[in-house]
Amino acid sequence: MNNAILHAHHLPIPATPPPLSLYVHIPWCVRKCPYCDFNSHHAPADIPEQEYVSALLHDLELALPLIWGRHITSIFIGGGTPSLFSGAAIDRLLCGVRALLPLEPGAEITLEANPGTAEAQRFFDYRAAGVNRLSLGIQSFNDRHLVALGRVHDSHSARMAIDMAAAHFDNFNLDLMYGLPDQSMEACLADLHEALSFQPSHLSCYHLSIEPNTAFHLRPPVLPDDDICADMQQHIEQHLAAAGYAHYETSAFARGRHMSRHNLNYWQFGDYLGIGAGAHSKLSGHLGILRQQRQPHPRHYMEQCAHDQPVLNEHRLTREAAGFEFMMNALRLVDGVDVALFTERTNLSLNMLEHALHQAEQRGLLSRDASRLAPTLHGQRFLNDLLELFLPDHEYT
Repeated sequence: MNNAILHAHHLPIPATPPPLSLYVHIPWCVRKCPYCDFNSHHAPADIPEQEYVSALLHDLELALPLIWGRHITSIFIGGGTPSLFSGAAIDRLLCGVRALLPLEPGAEITLEANPGTAEAQRFFDYRAAGVNRLSLGIQSFNDRHLVALGRVHDSHSARMAIDMAAAHFDNFNLDLMYGLPDQSMEACLADLHEALSFQPSHLSCYHLSIEPNTAFHLRPPVLPDDDICADMQQHIEQHLAAAGYAHYETSAFARGRHMSRHNLNYWQFGDYLGIGAGAHSKLSGHLGILRQQRQPHPRHYMEQCAHDQPVLNEHRLTREAAGFEFMMNALRLVDGVDVALFTERTNLSLNMLEHALHQAEQRGLLSRDASRLAPTLHGQRFLNDLLELFLPDHEYT
């Protein structure tokens, strides 16, 4: 890393560091889904979970100088498919994390699981290890749609996995997708109603999108058109509101106080340390905001950890990039954020974005007053158009 004196376009020294979360990436899957653009790899017959946990903990040790004296508010174990790991491996991981870092009392600890890898004993072991929130990748209860999505589970195993999750976790999330190949409105709402029958504390409802570097990008399926998907989104929001779920982020809905604290920290431009193959970090320090990415391939990551070099690349955010990244996260929140949060998290004046803010208001995409800024309903529907206004090189018309 080049520690030369920062140029004027870089961020000044931040005032008070924001909350800090820990993200742990477990990169293996039974099979890569054709829509997935995450860093995931086909699992070998014998996953080297002990070697990988050792690498994770060594990676964490190496990162400690960047976060001295700070407490962890949440941990998210994502992937990939973390539920491929045994309860013993997750227990060793979390014990190691606690030995190296102070966790805030009641810290949220989430683990992602897929129905195709769900086992009652394994869920029990995760809970005993300290995991207090489970996130299940259901996507659909329709077997035809599950096949189209390349999922390794069927609707029966999805229902069984949810029953097991509910038996061990009073706080669990279900991931659903809509806008699936040849999906009708009736099929979309059938998925939603079945998910609600399990009374999850949190639901994430994602619009299937075709991402570069995925199998679907190479061989695009036939998807419902934009108008149908917009209708699906509207019906989902209406049904969930009637069922008592607060729509607090573009794709996230929660009952009571069960919003995802880990994800809220992302959206409020908090800090996070990412360990594991391909994991990303955003850390505030005396030189500004540091972005890091770990080595993406699991075998290479473990080898580089052994040589004390898990980080593939890193850079510090410029002022312009920080302004855009703050808005890219904060404007996903339905109720927006307090305007003071911009300065708290970036140490910059919101005035630097005045032209973009004005343009967003003029186009009916943003609402703001002296204390708060938030996307309008129109801005929520056309979020990419709203965020584009804050791109550093955006030309206004």
